[in-house]
Amino acid sequence: MTQPPENDEFRVVTWKVEHNGISNNGDDARWHLAMDVLATLQPHVLLRQELTRADMFGGRAIWAESARLGGHAAFLASANPESANPTGAYVDRDLCRPAQYFEHRTGMWHSVCNPVVRLKGTARTLSLASVHLCPFDPAMRASEARRLATLGRPGVAAIVGGDMNSYSHRLGSGPALPDWSQITDRAHFEARTIERNGKRISDTLPDEILSGEHGGRPPVFVELGHYAATELGLQGALEPTASLWRTDQGPRQRIDRFYATPQVARALTGLEVVVTEEVIEASDHPPVLATFSLSALRRALSADPALAPAASPWNTTERNGS
Repeated sequence: MTQPPENDEFRVVTWKVEHNGISNNGDDARWHLAMDVLATLQPHVLLRQELTRADMFGGRAIWAESARLGGHAAFLASANPESANPTGAYVDRDLCRPAQYFEHRTGMWHSVCNPVVRLKGTARTLSLASVHLCPFDPAMRASEARRLATLGRPGVAAIVGGDMNSYSHRLGSGPALPDWSQITDRAHFEARTIERNGKRISDTLPDEILSGEHGGRPPVFVELGHYAATELGLQGALEPTASLWRTDQGPRQRIDRFYATPQVARALTGLEVVVTEEVIEASDHPPVLATFSLSALRRALSADPALAPAASPWNTTERNGS
């Protein structure tokens, strides 16, 4: 298991815990196990997906999770009528002062939970987004990715993490893509493939939109797994993340990913896909841990009159952080 954080570490975790660790009969043993895992990882920022029905009973599940994290500030996006699996985020109050909160609903299958924080000792803000792209419609995922790209516009420092339900567009950037001739689940085939040049291929379009180059233009975001492997020499950063429980949809794939604006990405010191017996018991997806140098991140967020404070350009619902 990963060691506890050191003084110069800023630790960000993204984790989709299947149905928030709650079984159909209400058993919460997997949730408690997930909280034990997170207590070991000690994230300063936690981006969560599939917080199933966490908006019920006065948000009781959110406050319980916040307490288990040591009192992190909690944010929960709204569930939509057809999915009771909202995204959420938690931030360490001792290091991250919430400055704004945006919730992005329109055109998104799962609303994006987007707190904006100011790290202690910095003048500029850092936008954080917990994302769960559409599981069934490649066209909708592409649209969602284009909306997320607006968080990477000039002047914004951002970290985006979550379940992308699609694949890396770079060959060799993780496990081999599915061999669709060997997968009999037709619904999965329709959900995870796109047509290109008259053929059906694995859907890599969201990753192309978010971290691909186009016409000589640089990428909007840096995909942190690829960066960790190529720039930091950490091949473990390309380990697959889903599914830990199923084998009928081909080999495990790296669909849970982090993206960051370039000035933030340069502060990255490590990225790890955390797979332990406890993780496998708690969820079908493992947590992904991105570690940054806190001092380098603070330098990246130092005052610069040419850069505007982070804010959302989207048509959003804005709320104060809880």
